[in-house]
Amino acid sequence: MIHHLKGKLVEKNPTHIIVECGGVGYFVNISLNTFSKIRDEEKINIYTHLQIKEDAHTLFGFAEKSEREIFRLLLSVSGIGSSTARTMLSSMSPVQVRDAIAHENVPVIQSIKGIGAKTAQRVILDLRDKILKVQDMDEVSPISNNTNKEEALSALEVLGIARRQSEKIVDKVISEDSSLSVENIIKLALKNL
Repeated sequence: MIHHLKGKLVEKNPTHIIVECGGVGYFVNISLNTFSKIRDEEKINIYTHLQIKEDAHTLFGFAEKSEREIFRLLLSVSGIGSSTARTMLSSMSPVQVRDAIAHENVPVIQSIKGIGAKTAQRVILDLRDKILKVQDMDEVSPISNNTNKEEALSALEVLGIARRQSEKIVDKVISEDSSLSVENIIKLALKNL
């Protein structure tokens, strides 16, 4: 198993990087989260996960150990492959993934391309206890006040927006900042409609 690569950053793209170590160039698949954390410096240290299949050996890279741990946890869930796990970590930060699973927020997980309701529920069921043990991450943020969410949903309904449509957006707004007031939740939800 290749634990990490420390070498020269030869190429940087939103989906992959090429790292040269000892004269060998490694093609490393990355998430957008990792892409945003990699500086355009010559020297790089990246944590890796090597996936071995019959037809390919694929290397995935992560800027932080915690992101690699979450990636590995996601792979342990039936129905989640490496591309879906990478899409999940590209759509949300590792902290947001952890919080969504810990707070059993199915709509947030389901909003990721390639994940349906059953898979989202399976992710939560399989990982909600394991996800809290991921090292090098802050504590789980407190769950937002449900009365704020309900008040915001009621107000949006009065404004003529279907509850089903507004619920997804309100959940997304709250997952980004759980300390928002009802007014701010409504304002941000209206901007995102």
